[in-house]
Amino acid sequence: MPSSVIELTVNGSEEEFIAKPGTTLLGALRDTLGLTAAKRGCGVGTCGTCTCHVDGEAVMSCLVPVETINGATVKTLEGTTPTDGLSPLQQAFLDNFATQCGFCTPGMIMAAEALLAVNPNPSREDVVTAISGNVCRCTGYESIIEAILIAAEATA
Repeated sequence: MPSSVIELTVNGSEEEFIAKPGTTLLGALRDTLGLTAAKRGCGVGTCGTCTCHVDGEAVMSCLVPVETINGATVKTLEGTTPTDGLSPLQQAFLDNFATQCGFCTPGMIMAAEALLAVNPNPSREDVVTAISGNVCRCTGYESIIEAILIAAEATA
């Protein structure tokens, strides 16, 4: 099977590259485009470290064959950070000690951002559901949940 020319809008920038069959979105982001915030964790869509947005929806990028989203708009953590500092969500993670090792943080923030885009005033249960596909081995989740709720209040 031949390689494909892929065209994506990534973090607002038009990108065109060649991808071998079976290349995942995660592989394209990290290995081709040099965007390393999305992490390689489990590789089977159960840890959430690779979460990014495709056409506004949070997805596990390790599961998405990049040729299936040709023409899509992709947003990674690199695309959420303002040039003059941190987003309110990122600041809430920092202020509320919602990061420890930081490996899960990009995926958690992207999952939370997707939630807040459709539900700017989530309940605790909404937050728990939104991040349920993201594994954190360090924080115990309470600080992450609290940070997301605080960010929601701050931006409401």
